[in-house]
Amino acid sequence: AGYVTSGAAAGLLLSTAACVTGLDPTKMNRLPDTKGMRNRVVMARSHRNFYDHAVRSVGIELVEVGIADRYSGAGVRDAEPWEYAAAIDENTAAIFYVAYAHTQPDLVSVVEVAHAAGVPVIVDAAGQLPPASNLTRFIAEGADLVCFSGGKTINGPQASGILAGRKDLIEAAALQHLDLDILWDQWNPPEALIDKSRLPGAPHHGIGRPCKVGKEEIVGLLTALERFVAEGDDARQVRWLAHMQALVEAAGTIGGASVALRNDPKRKTIPAVHVQLDEDVLGKTALEVVRELQDGDPGIAANPSYVREGVVAFGPMCLKEGEAEAVGRRLRAVLGA
Repeated sequence: AGYVTSGAAAGLLLSTAACVTGLDPTKMNRLPDTKGMRNRVVMARSHRNFYDHAVRSVGIELVEVGIADRYSGAGVRDAEPWEYAAAIDENTAAIFYVAYAHTQPDLVSVVEVAHAAGVPVIVDAAGQLPPASNLTRFIAEGADLVCFSGGKTINGPQASGILAGRKDLIEAAALQHLDLDILWDQWNPPEALIDKSRLPGAPHHGIGRPCKVGKEEIVGLLTALERFVAEGDDARQVRWLAHMQALVEAAGTIGGASVALRNDPKRKTIPAVHVQLDEDVLGKTALEVVRELQDGDPGIAANPSYVREGVVAFGPMCLKEGEAEAVGRRLRAVLGA
């Protein structure tokens, strides 16, 4: 089953709530008070990030496992399946898994230990499109709920996302998201989404009610998703590459800077432009360049991930025809070329 959310983070909140409460309206009404419920969520320490606040906001206890030696440089190991298994107990509501290019351990092995204990797995796949095959890959590998962003490469409304997975959990998520200011005898939800006969009554407005989705976001996301799938990964790659080549050509040769086309280090299927600065020659740092681009006219959002290495980076995902050239020209101006 699938459901439109107001973003991937909203999907994480709804997913967690669904795993904690199931279809019990009494539990739904109590959140974020989870006393006496299955209220522990297990995740790898290396998967921790700012977005897991959405998971914690449900009122759960986050249980971290593993030591991320491969990130600290102290070794090669990360969280391992047996550590997930050891952390699961009678109060475990879910395992939370963040998908990215080099996530360890692999999802299949995590699903195996989770399902052996009857515990669902939530996958944060917010930025894992393309490839389009990832729309179904995580479910095929056993994930119970998967959250995608609608405002990234799908190019849907910024306040949109997709929650996909087990029908009963999608049903529990919807019940904690919809406006339920309606008489029970009047309420007639589509059975494909919510089977009213399974409920003793309707819950109050749920913990996900602030994550409201409007008709505009629903239609916009579905339209964008259709276009995303229809374009295909190969055609999208060609279009993105053309944008990045146009940016490089518009930037031209700049003294004190090397402008190069390369693949995004985190997402090998996405072309990027990296501008390596000689900060001494230019008399300004990469961070200062990023801020000048951001605060200028037109305002340009560069990728600040590599400013500590003196690199200003650009990606193609949000660019329209003609905008890459504008970015290149503005970059030349900021760098005094």
